[in-house]
Amino acid sequence: MAKCKPILLADGGVENFTGAVDELVETGLLNRVLAQTEITFSNSMIESWWRVLKHQWLFLNTLDSVKTVETLVGFYVKEHNCRLPHSAFRGQTPDEMYFGKGGDIPETLEALRQKARKERIETNRKRTCRACERPVAIAS
Repeated sequence: MAKCKPILLADGGVENFTGAVDELVETGLLNRVLAQTEITFSNSMIESWWRVLKHQWLFLNTLDSVKTVETLVGFYVKEHNCRLPHSAFRGQTPDEMYFGKGGDIPETLEALRQKARKERIETNRKRTCRACERPVAIAS
């Protein structure tokens, strides 16, 4: 049985067509497949995730060894999947969506949002300022 070569799923960005990448592809170690050209889907979602990982987490730390990078990436992946709510999931984490838990979270968050809005409106209506106060008549 023939062994399948790993795939480099790439878009048309210049970073995917450098001399070094071309040389690697030419060695035959992997196949370069172009998203939205040779396949019908795009890798833009995972690219976006990696961009956030790099710029909002990795680059804020000292990357002095492969072990450090592995530890930082492992921590971020766990936090992303288990603790960080996602707006596309209406406040649920990726794990809650995948494992079918946390189905009550969107309704709970909506109820809390409506309660907070009502309280904010009531508080704002009770406040006054000098511009809104009635003038006080001074008896002479």
